[in-house]
Amino acid sequence: MAEPEKTEPSTNLSPAQETLRKLWEEHVQYEFSTRNTDDTLATMVEDAYVNHIPVLTGGVGKDQLREFYSKRFIPQMPPDTEMTPISQTIGEDQLVDEMVFKFTHTIAIDWMLPGIPPTGKRVEVPLVAIVRFRDGKLAHEHIYWDQASVLVQIGLLDPSKLPVAGIESATKVLDPSLPANKLMKRAGLTK
Repeated sequence: MAEPEKTEPSTNLSPAQETLRKLWEEHVQYEFSTRNTDDTLATMVEDAYVNHIPVLTGGVGKDQLREFYSKRFIPQMPPDTEMTPISQTIGEDQLVDEMVFKFTHTIAIDWMLPGIPPTGKRVEVPLVAIVRFRDGKLAHEHIYWDQASVLVQIGLLDPSKLPVAGIESATKVLDPSLPANKLMKRAGLTK
């Protein structure tokens, strides 16, 4: 698995913000690089929770999170998973990390595609993590992505019949100069 790209530290961060950035980076390293549930949980408060908003996966409290991380998240991460950073905003007790999440659907990914067998399809989707901190650890993660885009890319939604996009949404995040309003044009709403 490709190691997540590291964002360059900003020189404008306060020491407290830099601490949050480093803790988040450490947490992500334990999830994706060393793939260690106990180390991942050690970065979190006892009553922490994770909510993957589009599919309601995750858990509340360390017991549920241990089950989730050890059985559904860490072992169900495709080996070619990559994350391309887009932006990161850090406040006093919260961090927002925007990225493009890329993988090939070669294994079951119940945390993102519950009950869907591997399709072998490549997926690239914008993803946003909103992370709250408390007492020097992660308190919660709200993770957002466009599930319709994922379903288009694995062949479960037909984009010609719905106002949804596939890989184009990730491509446009990476290159904002690409044309906008394609779905409105297709619907005859613009020229």
